[in-house]
Amino acid sequence: MKLIECVPNFSEGKRQEVIDAIIGELDDYDVKILDRSPDADHNRTDVTFIGAPGEVKDAALAMAKKAVELIDMTEHSGEHPRMGAMDVVPFIPLMDATMEDCIELANDFAKTFAGDTGVPCYLYEEAATRPERKNLAKIRKGEFEGLRDAIGTDPEREPDFGPNKIHPTAGATAVGARFFLIAFNVNLGTDDIDVAKKIAKAVRYSSGGYRHVKAMGFEIKERGIVQVSMNMVNYRGTPLFRVFETIKNEAARYGVTV
Repeated sequence: MKLIECVPNFSEGKRQEVIDAIIGELDDYDVKILDRSPDADHNRTDVTFIGAPGEVKDAALAMAKKAVELIDMTEHSGEHPRMGAMDVVPFIPLMDATMEDCIELANDFAKTFAGDTGVPCYLYEEAATRPERKNLAKIRKGEFEGLRDAIGTDPEREPDFGPNKIHPTAGATAVGARFFLIAFNVNLGTDDIDVAKKIAKAVRYSSGGYRHVKAMGFEIKERGIVQVSMNMVNYRGTPLFRVFETIKNEAARYGVTV
C-alpha cells in the first residue's frame, strides 16, 4: 500500500472556529491526522496527515476549498510570509511511494483546485516546471500584495495552473512534492529584531550559512521577544543540533540567550 504525507499550511492561526472548520473537512476522508499547529503570531496553521494517494489528494482539496470560502487575504496579516488562503500544499512520499507519485499528485491537485476555484497555482520543489520555482520563497516573493500587483503583467509570475490573475480574496497557492521539511523556530531573549535578522542571515544558505537552511527573523510581539524562524529542508544534510549551537553562539555575541 502506498502512503503519502501532506502538510497543508493555511493563512489562519487566530480564529478557532475557522481553523476547526477547515481541518474538519478531513473527517470525510480515510486519512490520519498526525499533527495540527495553529500559530497566532504567524497567523497560520500547519496540518500533517497521511493516507493513500487518492484520499490524501481529495482531503487536501476539501481543506483548500474550505479555506477559500472562509479566509479573506485582504484582511489577513501575520509574521509569516504568505500569498494565499491555502498558502502551500506539499506532498511527501512515505511507504512504497516515490517522489514521482507525489509530483503527479501535485499536478492533479493544482489542476483541479485552480479549475474549481479560480485560484492560480504554482508548482514548487520537485514538482517545479522551472528551475527558479524550486525555491518556494521566490514564488512567494512580495507575498499576497506583491503578487497581486505583478501577476498578469510580469511573465515570470504566470501560474502553472489557473487564471493569470490573483483570486481577489484567496490569493494564490503553491503546490509541491518534496522531502521532509522541519519547521524549526528558536526564540531569543530580546525584543531587538535586528539581532534576530542578523542571526538568521548567519545560518541561512542564501547568505552564506548552512546548505539546507532557510531562515528569517520575526517579532513575536505578544511575548515581547524575537525569533529565528527556519525551514530545515534536509535534516540529514544539515543536522538541527549544529544549527541550534550556531544560533546560541551568534546570540551570545550580542549578549542574548535563547
